[in-house]
Amino acid sequence: MNIIVTGGAGFIGSNFIYYMLKKHPSDRIICVDKLTYAGNLETLESAMEKKNFKFIRADIADRRAVYRIFEQEKPDIVVNFAAESHVDRSIENPEIFLQTNVIGTSVLLDACRKYGIDRYHQVSTDEVYGDLPLDRPDLFFTEETNLKTSSPYSASKAGADLLVMAYHRTYKIPTTISRCSNNYGPYHFPEKLIPLMIINALSDKKLPVYGDGKNVRDWLYVEDHCHAIDLILQKGRVGEVYNIGGHNERANIDVVKTILKELGKPEDLIEYVTDRKGHDRRYAIDPTKIHTELGWEPETKFEDGIKKTVKWYLEHRDWWMGIISGDYQTYYERMYDKRAILEYAKI
Repeated sequence: MNIIVTGGAGFIGSNFIYYMLKKHPSDRIICVDKLTYAGNLETLESAMEKKNFKFIRADIADRRAVYRIFEQEKPDIVVNFAAESHVDRSIENPEIFLQTNVIGTSVLLDACRKYGIDRYHQVSTDEVYGDLPLDRPDLFFTEETNLKTSSPYSASKAGADLLVMAYHRTYKIPTTISRCSNNYGPYHFPEKLIPLMIINALSDKKLPVYGDGKNVRDWLYVEDHCHAIDLILQKGRVGEVYNIGGHNERANIDVVKTILKELGKPEDLIEYVTDRKGHDRRYAIDPTKIHTELGWEPETKFEDGIKKTVKWYLEHRDWWMGIISGDYQTYYERMYDKRAILEYAKI
């Protein structure tokens, strides 16, 4: 099959591409990515060597570009990872998030409607549900939980989810949606909590922790997430939403202390900073539906996953140092000569 993966130069998208290339070597993967600041083509360097992989630089909100890609590549499946995803950035500049996360999703859905598709899968987030109180550990997000967004980012993702549901009902497009908890693992962009703490600790820099550090997140190792999406594509019911959670709830401060212990660094590197506006207190997913219907469950315990993640960052310093220096942003130009760049730009 021909599978378009949007946002495939980002964290989860790139891990999904590598997962699919390994698990389904007969499928053809077409990565579509705008290469914004969080998209890193160096991440896909190994994938570039595969004959069944193709990269196209394009913006999913560019209707002309998306339609041309659908005409040329004739996808059977579209998996949409493309999104602006950093909450702090959404608070500073909400419009960018609306453009990519909402308008971009609508363009992809229109392309599916125009050219036909076997499955469109929307990768969403548990943040669309809002948050849960710290003193109610018995409460979890289910697929029936009302949407109650807290930030421009989560509002834009909820808007995209609602569009997907509406296109399924109105136009009968075969869609599925997954809402995941916080991912971690290889190729995680350094602005996010776990990689930022690892990198700062390695440099003996202060580790900034919002508020009291007691905000709780459910951590999901990225490969487990990729496996879940693969199962949804194969066996998931059209029109359904599936929650994907790791059963690994941790307070942010405990995550930071675990990283420091793993690296043999002192806890006095921790620095509490002013809390984020509208900061959600607790996320916790109930993944019963995907377990019952598709047989999925997370395989990676947080204690094991964090060790693997720290090890990966220790062994791939060139990758994250290139991001910190900004060199990664010129990799595309180094990979393609000016003629190739123009050809991609004309899509």
